[in-house]
Amino acid sequence: MNLENLISSNAVITPSNIKSKKRALELLAETLAERLAETTVDTPSATAEQQTDSNESPEHLKTLDIFQLLTEREKLGSTSMGHGVALPHARTELAGTAIAAFLKLDKGIDFDSPDQQATDLIFALLVPEHYTDKHLKILASLASLFSDEDFCKTIRNTSNSQKIYENLINWQLTSQAS
Repeated sequence: MNLENLISSNAVITPSNIKSKKRALELLAETLAERLAETTVDTPSATAEQQTDSNESPEHLKTLDIFQLLTEREKLGSTSMGHGVALPHARTELAGTAIAAFLKLDKGIDFDSPDQQATDLIFALLVPEHYTDKHLKILASLASLFSDEDFCKTIRNTSNSQKIYENLINWQLTSQAS
């Protein structure tokens, strides 16, 4: 799996003021909606009449839809892997290809982790509805990535979002070489 095709450098977020799972999912949904806007070719999610009635932009509507998808998935069971890592994900017709966003927090938050540890590394994934097997393969690759203690330590010790992005891409390359 090539992470460079999944996440862009502008989808790596490093704020320090996130204090809840809900706010983390909102921020990830906003970023994923921006990524969708980058990857889709003028396919508005609402008609002009719907936009006028609700005073909402297509991007805002997509943000709300994505937030709802991520939240509904969390209601089925936490997507936390433990050890400070969570992989919220959803399948949707909104996405034409798999996209991702990554959030690194300075201070961990409660993400209903099975090990009760605070979560500070959150990698959100949005895939097309038809990605059943591919969705599982991507999640397995991400689980492998974030199970690497040295990798997680490197990410936690990096504050620059561009460097975090480079580490994400380089891990994939170095893991294939070993």
